[in-house]
Amino acid sequence: MKMSTTKRLERLTERYMNGGMDRRTFLGLAAAAAAAAGVGLRWSPQALAAVTEVRFDGWGGVVQEAIDKYAFQPYTAKTGIKVTQGTFGDESEIITKVKTATPGEFQVIHSSGVEYYKRYVDGGFNSEINEANIPNIKFVMQAMIDPFLKITPKLSGVPYDYGTTGLAYNTTVISEAEAKEKGAALLVDPKYQGKIGGYGDMVTRVWYGALASGQNPNDIKDIDAVWAKVRENRDLVKKYWSSGAELMDLLAKGEIVVTDAWSGRVAALQQQGHPIGYLDPPGSYAWMEDMLILKGSPMTECEELVNFMLDPATAIAVAEGQNYPPSLDPNKVKLTEKIAKLPAFDPTGTMKSLTFADPNYWASNLDAWTKQWDRISKGG
Repeated sequence: MKMSTTKRLERLTERYMNGGMDRRTFLGLAAAAAAAAGVGLRWSPQALAAVTEVRFDGWGGVVQEAIDKYAFQPYTAKTGIKVTQGTFGDESEIITKVKTATPGEFQVIHSSGVEYYKRYVDGGFNSEINEANIPNIKFVMQAMIDPFLKITPKLSGVPYDYGTTGLAYNTTVISEAEAKEKGAALLVDPKYQGKIGGYGDMVTRVWYGALASGQNPNDIKDIDAVWAKVRENRDLVKKYWSSGAELMDLLAKGEIVVTDAWSGRVAALQQQGHPIGYLDPPGSYAWMEDMLILKGSPMTECEELVNFMLDPATAIAVAEGQNYPPSLDPNKVKLTEKIAKLPAFDPTGTMKSLTFADPNYWASNLDAWTKQWDRISKGG
């Protein structure tokens, strides 16, 4: 049956809004379809307006400051396209907002972890990027790209940096020898009651509950033992922090002497001269962040921005500024001595030394574990 012009235009529009083609191709095909049918088109302002800005949401603090200084400001100077920025402390916050937003309202997300990528995909928020518009993707470690391709055959984002959530400790109170001996058990050590911190999200609490109970976080056999350790930790903590800035403040002021912590934020504290040590105990939680482009975004402009960010000169400057290693393959790009000294840096480009969350395993337990963590965090 012959497709009507209306239906053809509807499908073209849907494909364009889902990121399946760029704006120029969309307008050209739509105009051709209308001309063939002898009809005129009245475009909405959104369809015809030139893109003058791209929306970005990230983690704030020193991380976003580095991205803004070394990537966004030069990008705007070069292209004239402004990057409008938002921040979040917990990525679950932004996922909740995306669920209720109009497609295209949120565009580029500095997303953390393959398991979060799966949550966007499961919600139907992912796009399909045109890798031809991101030629600098050739510099990215294949070992970082492959886990995303296992979830979607076409990428919706490009890996940008990585790090670990290890243990940070005040070296004037806790020695390196004690930290190595006790590892994750430091977070449930009554000796430091009221001086322990932690990231207040389910994934980190379950992950370290698993390590403290001697289990593999990607294959937990006794979840009750994990929850017991989570409760022990809860009863000992001074405060669960909710952002990197808050983590740094608690450590810098000495309000806490040990906490699970983001490697890059600890590196920043060390560079500022604070007596903070860092340890990745066996099985420490590793994550790789990506620049995720959501469905409904102006794809060509977002791809251009991501490609600019992946330029080795830009990516290296951002990495040094935010203290997280870039996704650039050290076998393809010569990285700096500062980057080589960052916590979690993998000089091999294989990522085999790091432990990442199994996205399918964690997705299958997400709802039940989140509900239980919410109960425990409230005193249950």
